[in-house]
Amino acid sequence: MIEELLPDEVVAVEVHGDDGSEPAPLYPEEAEAVAQAVHKRRREFALVRACARRAMEKLGVPAQPLLPGERGAPGWPPGLVGSMTHCDGYCAAALVRATDLASVGIDAEPHRPLPEGVLEAVSLPAEAARLRRLAVRHPEVHWDRLLFSAKESVYKAWFPLTGLWLEFTEADIEVFVDPDERLHGGFRAELLVPGPLVGGRRLGHFEGRWTVQRGLVATAIAVPHTR
Repeated sequence: MIEELLPDEVVAVEVHGDDGSEPAPLYPEEAEAVAQAVHKRRREFALVRACARRAMEKLGVPAQPLLPGERGAPGWPPGLVGSMTHCDGYCAAALVRATDLASVGIDAEPHRPLPEGVLEAVSLPAEAARLRRLAVRHPEVHWDRLLFSAKESVYKAWFPLTGLWLEFTEADIEVFVDPDERLHGGFRAELLVPGPLVGGRRLGHFEGRWTVQRGLVATAIAVPHTR
């Protein structure tokens, strides 16, 4: 699912469902990082890292610890950039060589409405108005949840490039539906604060893709190098 949203050079590994089996053991330093967490959090932490290590192996990089750094962002091995996501019944990791892309951001969410009050907290008035128009034309999509996921992907692509926090309301996202594809499309995120410098050029926006499948909404952003 996630790999459909990303360029071919990105390696994505995902797991759907939960058969109750235990994921591969964590490295000691990883286990220490979540030692005080509840069982569900420890399990998700391990499952998504198992996905990431399989992606690393596909890129010819030996499996190694992936420790959470500032604001929880994973510390990738030198030469790689990537992103991870997990929600109930799903986890995924997407990795690519740093020479191929500047950054990657992915997110998956259950395809159901956001809790009451969340959309108002994370959206701009113009975004909310666009979502209302989309809901009239395509009521089968929970657009509020899609917008939330897209904002998460924006942040995950943004943070490795800047090391800075980005508020939900500091990116204005416009969502598009693919022709004849009601459950697939793209989005453009206009950055309302100075964007990251990539190759000496300051970016003003990110471009992303989205899909709704198997009870999930997924979004992804691949930030190319500028020339």
